[in-house]
Amino acid sequence: MKTIIIACLMLVGVTAMAQEQTPKVDSRERVQRGRIAGGRASGEVTSREAAALNTQQRNIRRTERRAKADGNVTAQERRKLDRKQDRASRNIRRAKTNNVDNN
Repeated sequence: MKTIIIACLMLVGVTAMAQEQTPKVDSRERVQRGRIAGGRASGEVTSREAAALNTQQRNIRRTERRAKADGNVTAQERRKLDRKQDRASRNIRRAKTNNVDNN
């Protein structure tokens, strides 16, 4: 019984450490989600564009979960997440400024 409790505590500890390894990614994700929602509210982003952007955000979250799965986010994984978020940010900007009306 003690070994199960200790194993659970270790798992929680590793998970908590992994969560703390990507604060920049988490922060950018929140900002990008807000930009998408703001674009939808103002009519700058169509529902189809929003769906594509949200799919891209889901892909970034999946990549982040996989990077954190072993409890350690490597520099290569961090670069990959940064590139994906840079691309997503560019796509959000393009969707908001492409002069497609949301009628």
